[in-house]
Amino acid sequence: MRRIFRIVLLAIIVNCQLSVVRSLACTNFIVGKDASADGSVLCTYNADSYGGFHALCHFSAGKHTKGEMRKVYDWETNKYLGEIPEAPETYNVIGNINEWQVTIGETTYGGREEMVDTTGIIDYGSLIYIALQRSRSAREAIKVMTTLVETYGYNSEGETFTICDPNEAWIMEMMGCASDRKKSKERVVWVAMRIPDNAICGHANQSRIGKFNMKDKQNVLYSKNVVSYARKNGWYSGKDEDFSWKMAYAKPDFMGRRICDARVWSFFRHFDKGFDRYLPWALGKDPNAEDMPLWIVPDHKVSVQELEACMRDHFEGTPLSLDQDVAQGNWDMPYRPTPLTFEVDGKKYFNERPTSTQQTGFSYVSQMRSWLPREIGGVLWFGNDDGNMVAYTPIYCSITTPPECYNTPGADDVTFSEKNAFWVCNWVSNMVYPRYSQMFPSLKAVRDSLEQSYFERQPSVEKEALALYNNGAEAAVRYLNDYSVDQAQKMLARWHQLAIYLIVKYNDMAVKPDENGKFLRTKTGLGEKVDRPGYSDYSRRALIQQTGDKFLMPEE
Repeated sequence: MRRIFRIVLLAIIVNCQLSVVRSLACTNFIVGKDASADGSVLCTYNADSYGGFHALCHFSAGKHTKGEMRKVYDWETNKYLGEIPEAPETYNVIGNINEWQVTIGETTYGGREEMVDTTGIIDYGSLIYIALQRSRSAREAIKVMTTLVETYGYNSEGETFTICDPNEAWIMEMMGCASDRKKSKERVVWVAMRIPDNAICGHANQSRIGKFNMKDKQNVLYSKNVVSYARKNGWYSGKDEDFSWKMAYAKPDFMGRRICDARVWSFFRHFDKGFDRYLPWALGKDPNAEDMPLWIVPDHKVSVQELEACMRDHFEGTPLSLDQDVAQGNWDMPYRPTPLTFEVDGKKYFNERPTSTQQTGFSYVSQMRSWLPREIGGVLWFGNDDGNMVAYTPIYCSITTPPECYNTPGADDVTFSEKNAFWVCNWVSNMVYPRYSQMFPSLKAVRDSLEQSYFERQPSVEKEALALYNNGAEAAVRYLNDYSVDQAQKMLARWHQLAIYLIVKYNDMAVKPDENGKFLRTKTGLGEKVDRPGYSDYSRRALIQQTGDKFLMPEE
């Protein structure tokens, strides 16, 4: 008997389809279990879009009868693509993690345009959530994903997937085979590599897999046509063992290095003091620059908190830092307007593209732990906006009722709701962006205080969950569900307070004095005298450099 009603399933599908990613602009970081501070497998995802609305997807577990079909809608456009048979059993999925702690993320790199198969009925977003519903491990997810696209066709551009479970971390790259569809029945080409347990990896909209050991059947998986397809299309003519996936299917150009790989370079340099040797590659202009490795062994064990910090990176302290030119404005904004390129007098220019970006719709750090019961071991540290501007709240992988603030009825791309975290967090962050150095410290204090409380409580929460689990998993799941919802809803309430505090404290570019969040008053009951900070030193000098004596006051 099916455990979910059709009307509930429809609501879930609609909510997930509202969580669209409308650009080639995401970031994933990966940490093997022996490279993490506590033995967790860790992975991250920034889902970046332009104007898109995002919810926390939820699919309930279900039993399905023979002959039951699943309709597939393109994750980005909501266009109906076709239908496939349902699996006999599907698993509970919350966000991008399922009840077995399997987590799947992605970044789109595009690759050869002629390879996109518009006749396929599985797009990359649908592929992720279908696989999460059908997989108990990362290896099983790879098998499910590749079998689906080999059977029904892959209707997306080149994609890099992060696929992890409590024991293994994988990176997989995939493309369609449309370049000679009239001559061949081939549907897809792909390769997957296991990240060593003691290593970290990353990808950010540029194909990352180069050469791979075809004889290592345990740690390298690939389609039978992985080399032959490139060879017959004239894209490769060397020996099989010298074949490089990315050089054949998605050769990195300037944008692929400076706009995409630079984010991975910045991630790696936090864990390798010598990684600046690859700066010429990240800068993108030197054709002879040494390419970055797919993974590195970090110089210390990586914590969840450090990964959260990496998702907030703006190239600070590097030649790519965003605090070195007039685009930072008067308040040192480490963000740039989109699109990434612009023209002046017929010449094309670009903006730096850090990991943390204003168009992030949701961001997470997934923590998967093999030594705990699966219902307790998986935590999706989730935020519904730019990772730099949110507190990542704990969402346990087994919960069956998502927090209202992350899945709010009525809220969408063009409908604001005070009950919705996406909109409330964006309300706050969009106040902060243009006055960053002035307002961000207030946001950061709230963000860090909340996150510190989550990590301090995690051991006791999980101790209680384990005690309940000994008497049955259901009680532990209810407890973790209540805890996840409670923390998310309290975060939303605190963000409401923050929004009001910011508009009062920083109104009209002045700064009202306060103590411990309480605004000061004069003896007569009025608001205390405000501070007027004016231009930053950088802005003052830049203004005078541009205008000369235009604003120079005459001597008395």
